[in-house]
Amino acid sequence: VQLQASGGGLVQAGGSLRLSCLASGRAFRSYTAAWFRQAPGKEREFVAAVPWGRSTPYYSDSLKGRFTISRDNAKNALYLQMNNLKREDTAIYYCAAQTSKYDDPNHYGYWGQGTQVTVSS
Repeated sequence: VQLQASGGGLVQAGGSLRLSCLASGRAFRSYTAAWFRQAPGKEREFVAAVPWGRSTPYYSDSLKGRFTISRDNAKNALYLQMNNLKREDTAIYYCAAQTSKYDDPNHYGYWGQGTQVTVSS
């Protein structure tokens, strides 16, 4: 499975962005998929995950309410809608798939290349 993230960019605080992650291979549809982010000098941080067989996604407690994860298995795609962005959301955002522990980056088998999100004040 190969993952390709896109949709990042420069946005003002309070604005919105929608990230996309396109996957190759039908196996993606049976994997838990997630978004992580990594700011300069910080560890990779869990953002949200959506298991293949679960209707309710998981979210980081600190981001719940502003970010929404979704997937379209027909398109082999994963999305992250980010609203009311803050400067502290500035980071490289990565999509990932295949895991036994949804919030642990060390347990994911596949990663996208990352897309930069920069929020200005």
